[in-house]
Amino acid sequence: MARNPKPTASEADGVTYRRARTWEIAFSQLNNGSAMIFYVLVGLMSYLQNAGYGIAVAVAGIILTVTRVFDGVIDPLVGLLIEKVRFRFGKLRFFMLAGWAIRSLAILMLFVWGSNAGLGPVYFIAMYLVYIIGSSMNDIAGQMSGPVLTNDPRQRPTVQVWATVYAYLIPSIFTIVSTVVFLPRHGNEFTVGMLSETAITYVACSLVFQILACIGVARVDKPESFVHLASVSKKDAEVTVRDMWNVLAHNGAFLRYLISGASDKLAQVVKSQAVIGTLMWGILLGNMQLGTTLSLIAILPGIVFAIFGARYTGKHGSKAATVTWTWICIILAVVLAAFCLVVDLRSVLGSLPLTIVFFLVYLLLNGASMVVTVASGAMRADVIDYELDRSGKFLPATVTATYNFVDQIISSLGSTLALGAVALIGFSAVMPQPTDSPNTAILLMTMLLFFGLPILGWVCTLIAMHGYKLNRGEMIAVQKRIADRKAEFTVESPAESLA
Repeated sequence: MARNPKPTASEADGVTYRRARTWEIAFSQLNNGSAMIFYVLVGLMSYLQNAGYGIAVAVAGIILTVTRVFDGVIDPLVGLLIEKVRFRFGKLRFFMLAGWAIRSLAILMLFVWGSNAGLGPVYFIAMYLVYIIGSSMNDIAGQMSGPVLTNDPRQRPTVQVWATVYAYLIPSIFTIVSTVVFLPRHGNEFTVGMLSETAITYVACSLVFQILACIGVARVDKPESFVHLASVSKKDAEVTVRDMWNVLAHNGAFLRYLISGASDKLAQVVKSQAVIGTLMWGILLGNMQLGTTLSLIAILPGIVFAIFGARYTGKHGSKAATVTWTWICIILAVVLAAFCLVVDLRSVLGSLPLTIVFFLVYLLLNGASMVVTVASGAMRADVIDYELDRSGKFLPATVTATYNFVDQIISSLGSTLALGAVALIGFSAVMPQPTDSPNTAILLMTMLLFFGLPILGWVCTLIAMHGYKLNRGEMIAVQKRIADRKAEFTVESPAESLA
């Protein structure tokens, strides 16, 4: 007996959803892949500052931290610019390519043409600020592609899956290339020549990814993809700073999404600090390379969990997926923290059963976190559509830039919080080293930062989600109202149906 085909989301929900081809989603998210190449280059900035510009290591760290604040401030301005601009061919490709060109020029000016030329820190800071402007333009335009490509609830989570795959694989591949290919050719030293050669090669590779990303969004990158609803007058259709404040003040769903994302991000940034890795892997477990090894091992399971998370989110909605898998994250984190407190961590790697338990729970926790990340990506798209339903304005750049602004401010606090915490346990004058002996203070502080802070972030997420009303059913209603309003104004005034 032949099986009846599974109804599409449009058939099941009674809404004509906008869908993208799979290759369009895969190509469009290569913009994130291009950004990840530049992320690897930024990781080499500390070497460049010292070797190419004679900037002291301590001062280099201050420069990179302060410029993150500028990064946060520039995002809302770039977001408003993108919302205001109207081209007959759309806007995504223009800002993606313009942003890529600016950040590439800045990288070449820093790594190739200005390095070792006696230009000093002022030139470095100026070019790095130019790089940040280009990055903001490219990143915001790239992050807008998902909501523009599709509003199908089953397809939206796959956008985050592709972005996650690229975020995992591309930095790992290009970091290995710089370490295995370029570094040995320059005597295993981060010389000016090595950094210059790496930058030229990586910028060229990023251009390939960028062109493919533009091909992915070409079909939907047109003016009608960015219109407001016709109930918005021409005067009110102009996007201003007031709209950004209006989103923050009156879009409760966005505010709760922001709290959820910000609390989780702070915990992730603190946990990812090198000094916290030294405490956990080097001092407590006695194997500094273990953290890197686990990160590489976690790539494949993480991708599998991301694919599963997309299916789960598509079926149950972003809110249900976030709440369910946040609870799973909390439970796994509590179990792993209890394991670390009960067991002598220096004996874990010497015992096969203990090693298996630690690795298994750690990988499961990483996978569960990946499902939450996928659900969060779909949630942002839901919030953008809800804002269109609420105010009549389609503001993907404004929502993205506002979120990025808060995200940058939170991220800038990560290193300060981590260093302040380790100072409380005696590392105020010197940094922790993998050769240091473990003690109770180090154990408790590491557990607090490595597991306690993420648990606190997940609890904040659950509290925020308690009043978040955009569940699966409500999003169907939102899409129906948007479709009805567009159809209504099309019938009433075909020539002026959209503002």
